[in-house]
Amino acid sequence: MTIPSSADRKYRKSPRGVPLLPQKHHDSDPRESGIDGASFSGAVFNLSTTIVGAGIMALPATVKQLGLVPGLIMIVLVGWLTESSIDMIIRFSRASKSTTYGGVVADAFGGSGRTLLLLCIVVNNLGMLVVYMIIIGDVLSGTWLGGVHHSGVTEEWFGQHWWTGRSTLLLMTTLFVFAPLVSLKRVDSLRYTSALSVGLAVVFVVITAGIAIVKWIDGSIVMPHLFPKIVDQASFWKLFTTIPILVTAYICHHNVHPIENELKDSTQMKPIVRASLTLCSTVYIATSFFGLLLFGDNTLDDVLTNFDGELGIPYSSLLDDMVRMSYGVHLMLVFPIVFFSLRLNLDGLLFPYAIPIAFDNRRFFLVTTALMGFIFMGANFVPSIWDAFQFTGATAAVSVGFIFPAAIALRDTHGIATKNDRLTSWLMIFLAISSSTVAVCSDIYSLFCVDKGVDS
Repeated sequence: MTIPSSADRKYRKSPRGVPLLPQKHHDSDPRESGIDGASFSGAVFNLSTTIVGAGIMALPATVKQLGLVPGLIMIVLVGWLTESSIDMIIRFSRASKSTTYGGVVADAFGGSGRTLLLLCIVVNNLGMLVVYMIIIGDVLSGTWLGGVHHSGVTEEWFGQHWWTGRSTLLLMTTLFVFAPLVSLKRVDSLRYTSALSVGLAVVFVVITAGIAIVKWIDGSIVMPHLFPKIVDQASFWKLFTTIPILVTAYICHHNVHPIENELKDSTQMKPIVRASLTLCSTVYIATSFFGLLLFGDNTLDDVLTNFDGELGIPYSSLLDDMVRMSYGVHLMLVFPIVFFSLRLNLDGLLFPYAIPIAFDNRRFFLVTTALMGFIFMGANFVPSIWDAFQFTGATAAVSVGFIFPAAIALRDTHGIATKNDRLTSWLMIFLAISSSTVAVCSDIYSLFCVDKGVDS
């Protein structure tokens, strides 16, 4: 059994050192009986589901901005950097005998570092979950863009009724889909829904690829630009705004320890991370290539919006609905895995000295209910998806994914960092700080200084 570090013991009274979940198995707990530890495949699906969320839909537009060749190279590069950053976290966790991400940071930077990390994770995950619920509402009930109403699948199938309204559909989704799933206290309990979620992401890729290949054969589409169009200084700096999107698309660091803590064999975590990142990178490359090939210069920031009209092939309407519904259900199944980490880290932030939340039903219920209420209200009243996502992606996400792992390796309190670790860490910090600064400045400029009716 892993001996918890002093950083973990300081913030949790649990003798096992795990922040919110029992490490492995209290047979007296009915929720744990019959469960002997998470499997390799279950962990791969859970980690892959954490990675493949809403970010996949922004990748075709990101590759369009960078150009096909640099864009696909950047997807591979950020995937490699993500694997390197997680490897650093795992190695320093074992050196410090920490069983949480916060524990590793506390070991290197003390309680203030741990608090800052947990705050970044909470902000990032809250932003993502609000975005997920907004997209689900768009898929089911439709949305308004530029004064034009884009119908949701329920409106197209059943017409406009009170029960096809956005708030009603989101309320029913919250009560009958999210509530049962977020009530589970083990991340491994989500392995089957995670497997289905990954399968639905693959369905989206297959449909997109199939349509693109059919249209390529009949000559109705052309090859997209291989390299970026740089016409002025502004277009050059805009390239940097794509990096936070790519980093956000790979964020899964907050779920690495919860998944590892439930494994039968914790030494499997590195192969699990590699398998998950390989799977997700393959999905990302295929989505970016075929999405950009299919829609070309008309690729929108959210490629799902492109599947809202005539595709130029038979059964376009059916294929549009299949893509939108498969992705909507995919996000419904991603939601609980991200929520799991959100609840864990928010509880650690608010109640650092309390017993694990899995053993306190009252606190578990109150924190879960408060978070779901906040997310539901945010999804119904945040006017734009980007208002919720652009700033968190450019700040909190790159901090969780790049800055904290790099800082831990550079601090090297246990003397285990290699020369390659230090070089990789400096590269991650450079990319994170430069891209975040440019992205935040660009977002502020777009929000306050540019006429929104002008296409940038």
